[in-house]
Amino acid sequence: QLQLVESGGGSVQPGGSLRLSCTASGSRLGTYAIGWFRQGPGKERAEVSCISPQGGTVYYTDSVKGRFTISRDNAKDTVYLQMNRLKSEDTDVYYCAAASVCFWGYTGSYSSYNYWGQGTRVTVAS
Repeated sequence: QLQLVESGGGSVQPGGSLRLSCTASGSRLGTYAIGWFRQGPGKERAEVSCISPQGGTVYYTDSVKGRFTISRDNAKDTVYLQMNRLKSEDTDVYYCAAASVCFWGYTGSYSSYNYWGQGTRVTVAS
């Protein structure tokens, strides 16, 4: 059974950077696409980024393009989300999730991911 654990969240000022990690146990991560999602109070879980199992295809939601970079190290069973030039509107709980492929670009895509981490909180405030 695949288990995912996020880390790297925290508080940062606008314009700052954080790197989130999603580490797998129980199964090798290399056969899964990994998506990053975020969710705030009263809001639906939203796509942030996704990376295919071998890293050849990546997706970003428009609001993070040019600021966030997703990458993976399958030897370490870890996927990263480098977040630069953070804005207050990036404040949310961030989750990673695994699926066979990246389900992307439609409302409710998160429901197609089978495994989820517990989330890590990101707060961007001055």
